[in-house]
Amino acid sequence: MIHLEPDVVINTAAYHRVGECEDYPEEAFQVNAIVVRNLALVCRNLDAVLVHMSTDYVFGGDPSRRAPYTEHDLPWPLNVYGACKLGGEYFVRNPCPMHFVVRSSGLYGVAGSTEKDGNFVELMLRLAKEGKAIRVVDDQQVTHTYTVDLSSKMVELIQTEHYRLYQITNSGDCTWYEFAAKVFELAGLSPELSPTTTEAFGAKAKRPRYSVLQNKALMIVQLRPMQSLVDALAAYLTNLSTLDHPHTPLEG
Repeated sequence: MIHLEPDVVINTAAYHRVGECEDYPEEAFQVNAIVVRNLALVCRNLDAVLVHMSTDYVFGGDPSRRAPYTEHDLPWPLNVYGACKLGGEYFVRNPCPMHFVVRSSGLYGVAGSTEKDGNFVELMLRLAKEGKAIRVVDDQQVTHTYTVDLSSKMVELIQTEHYRLYQITNSGDCTWYEFAAKVFELAGLSPELSPTTTEAFGAKAKRPRYSVLQNKALMIVQLRPMQSLVDALAAYLTNLSTLDHPHTPLEG
């Protein structure tokens, strides 16, 4: 048997197929809440710090909300995924004193997602280059976040002892349609892009219409603010272009 004594455990595992969570709620709660509780207990027994990733989907139940959520706002999830991720938050915060629970949203990065065949930005670029008409929902307001910025801020946090709940996103907010338009603007592409609604898209699980997160706790512990979502997107596209064409600068 392998004997491990970690100083820090970072948990990014989750059952994050939002639609499937509606069909398999028991499995979703098992992975996103019960297993997280067991991990928190292990970390407590090992005197290890636990860093646990959560989501903006713990919010969204207030249809009239149009002000960014802080860590002090009462969660109100709309779907099974949000509910079980909220349960996981509590299962970390209660038994494990040395914890960083980190909510973020709209993640994209160079590594992409094996479950989603890349990420939203890569999908938009691929569809544009294929010459396809693109429809994107324009009634979900969120802050899209570059994983490089998120991970860098998490490294800063881990070096402190300011254990608590944090929200970490790039600054600013926009709809998915507006974000897609910015992707094409920065990439120098002009595809046929049009807005659509969540209902027309036909997603099985309800999505928050507004789930913008404010990084208030980061300000309280006086860590450097996150860069804007536009600057983060530009940095990502430059990095992506460099990886694809090492000697060719990004157009646009």
